[in-house]
Amino acid sequence: MPPEGLPSLKDTIARHGLEARKSLGQHFLLDEGICRRIATLAGDLTGRHVLEVGPGPGGLTRALLAGPAETVVAVELDRRAVAALAELEAAHPGRLTVIEADALGIDVAALLPAPRVILANLPYNVATPLLVGWLRHAAGIGGMALMFQQEVAERICAAPDTGAYGRLAVLAQWRCRCELLLRLPPGAFTPPPKIWSAVVGFTPHPEDPGDALFRAMERLTAAAFGQRRKMLRGSLKSLGDPEGLLAAAGIEGQRRAETLTVPEFDRLARILAARAAG
Repeated sequence: MPPEGLPSLKDTIARHGLEARKSLGQHFLLDEGICRRIATLAGDLTGRHVLEVGPGPGGLTRALLAGPAETVVAVELDRRAVAALAELEAAHPGRLTVIEADALGIDVAALLPAPRVILANLPYNVATPLLVGWLRHAAGIGGMALMFQQEVAERICAAPDTGAYGRLAVLAQWRCRCELLLRLPPGAFTPPPKIWSAVVGFTPHPEDPGDALFRAMERLTAAAFGQRRKMLRGSLKSLGDPEGLLAAAGIEGQRRAETLTVPEFDRLARILAARAAG
């Protein structure tokens, strides 16, 4: 039964004309058991302030409110979903805040007090840019449990010298410990997507690299993996003096990007950032 005497999720969708829209990358999770399970994947939420992105009709939102989270802020771009969530917001005054906004433009630290956690079934079409934005400020986030297309989740968690290892893996693993926590078949969603989905857990490393070093890492990984078949001495030419950069980091120029570990990328990024600052 729906909690607090609220209509069921299916009734909520029908009443508000909330059929999933492909243009918004929407695939709704309506299975209450799965929603409850996902709500636990970011660890103990007692006393924590949770950001949820793209709540849709509110299946995961309800599961979060049934748990120990201090507050939940749900950011939703679809005006139909904002209206549908108003009943849930009214049932949890002061604990749930629904904001109509594009999540790509929000400041997480300004929106939620610490300790803050992000937990979301991300819209497929903006999942990667959202993740990169949060990684930039990961030191101020207590943890994240985020759902992606399974292929994207596997790229995030990939090890060096594998086909899935690339820019996203380096950025994510440089800033967080990443773990694939749960895989979900298409049938778990309404409407079913054509592919499997997966939840990745992110435990941020405490060090904050700062904007300059993060920008250097973005430039470095974009160049290195932009021409991944080339040796590094060729793919890093756009950064200037690739031989000098690689020599300073103790990395051989004939290696390719996918063979480098995250600590090796860190060495290169720090040298690149120091060059820019000098």
